[in-house]
Amino acid sequence: MIVYRLSREKYARDLSGEGARKAGGRWNSRGIPLVYTSQSISLCALEVAVHLPLGMAPKDYHLVSILIPDETPMLEIPFMKLPLNWNVSLHSLTTQAIGDDFIDQAEHLVMKVPSAVVIQEYNYLINPAHADIKQVQITEIIPFRFDDRLFSK
Repeated sequence: MIVYRLSREKYARDLSGEGARKAGGRWNSRGIPLVYTSQSISLCALEVAVHLPLGMAPKDYHLVSILIPDETPMLEIPFMKLPLNWNVSLHSLTTQAIGDDFIDQAEHLVMKVPSAVVIQEYNYLINPAHADIKQVQITEIIPFRFDDRLFSK
């Protein structure tokens, strides 16, 4: 399976989860490394765009294609099992606890979760500390241009 990640050029080859560790996110508390990826390029772009201010289309992003072997067992968190308001704009402590537990258990390399932006699509969260992380491979890195209309008023 190929998943996608958008990042600034200098971090394009980084699958350490360091950015998420520093900032925290919907699925991880600050201090817990996690690599956020999406099932499609368009979802990936939306996931980044919702965090950027209007009028500021970034110019230095790169699209990273990442191969996760098809036989990789993954933990799936179905939409129906998530708490009410799991997808509010401020990160929920409940979803962070789910992701933190995923990392702590280290049972699965990947966790499949619904996107808070498009709940019918999925993000794939990769545990960079998992024993099988070497199976995850970056297959392509190309410059990515956001359409300015995403950031206009």
